[in-house]
Amino acid sequence: MRLTGIITRSDKDLQPGVSGVARVDRRVDRLLPRLGRGDIAVLDRIDLDLRTADALVEAGVAAVVNASPSISGRFPNLGPQALLAAGVPLVDGVGAELLRTLKDGTRVRVHEGVVYAGDRELARGTRQTRESVADLMADAKAGLSAQLEAFSANTIEFLRRERSLVLEGVGVPELDVAMRDREVLVVAPGHGYREELARLRRYVRENRPVLIGVEEGAEALRAAGLTPDVVIGDPNRFDAETLRCGAEVVVPAQLTGHAPGLERIQDLGVGAVTFPASGAPQDLALLLADQHGASLVVTVGFPGTLPEFLEQGRSGATPCAFLTRLRLGGKIVDARAVAALHRARVPVTAVVLLVLAVVAVVAVALFVSGLGGMYADLLSGTWNDVVTWTRELLP
Repeated sequence: MRLTGIITRSDKDLQPGVSGVARVDRRVDRLLPRLGRGDIAVLDRIDLDLRTADALVEAGVAAVVNASPSISGRFPNLGPQALLAAGVPLVDGVGAELLRTLKDGTRVRVHEGVVYAGDRELARGTRQTRESVADLMADAKAGLSAQLEAFSANTIEFLRRERSLVLEGVGVPELDVAMRDREVLVVAPGHGYREELARLRRYVRENRPVLIGVEEGAEALRAAGLTPDVVIGDPNRFDAETLRCGAEVVVPAQLTGHAPGLERIQDLGVGAVTFPASGAPQDLALLLADQHGASLVVTVGFPGTLPEFLEQGRSGATPCAFLTRLRLGGKIVDARAVAALHRARVPVTAVVLLVLAVVAVVAVALFVSGLGGMYADLLSGTWNDVVTWTRELLP
């Protein structure tokens, strides 16, 4: 009987596709904290963005099932490519009905674009491949012109609404952290931000910049053994230890004054200031650094390409990001450039080792030539003369 049971389970395990526990939520921000390694993420995210894809990969999901198209054609978003490059299967367009009928925690199997519970088919969608995503991305490039036109209109509207903030810094809160004439490092949870931060160890050690962590970027600073000076973002996205680490806490607020997550700050007994603005937290961090007199601002995890930049349009923050960078001008530097410059520098230890090697070569040459003893006697006599002269000067 025991052997039969083993054979039966083995046959089920041999079913094609990827199996795992389904974690279901329409809102990605609520889904991500619940994901575990080997889970199957079931979400509804049109134009899957790179930040979400990176978070899914980091969580170790076995597959992603999207109720909506992961590439709608509006612009070439980079999330699907990141999932497939990490070996995570992606099924698109299964429909919103699956999110209503599939219970969280159900064990499911995904194979060839079909979602099963046991042998029962739950939903059917499109299994994406690298080739299909490449074709969709090529078609989506045609949507860039429409996106840029909408961006121009949104920028004018944003400037009309918040020109005093962007142009004059009105509304930027005061902080106790001194930034004037200092370098500032802003870490945001963008694509590859942990790797970028790791490459800046020497820069941080030598320049000791003011450290600003934006949401998960603050957690990355602490994981790297660094204590942020300022943290900014929704308090619900921070660990309690991060909020209590001694950093000044800045909570973005709506223009009406309501600050989401402020209740958690009050429950933890942590002091905080609010920053009423409609921009993304990483752009507000740049405004903080600039308004408080930073001499240089190094950014980690910020968008570096046009598709990455347009992905911020999901939150309506693209105009703020664009205008903020214009305000900082040459003061803002990408972390990749800083890491490249520091990597090109010759380390002090290498110079010391080179000097020691030269001294060793000279010593060997003197010893072999037979002149080493003569120079040793000369140095010894000179040293004795110096010691005798010093004793005569002393009372």
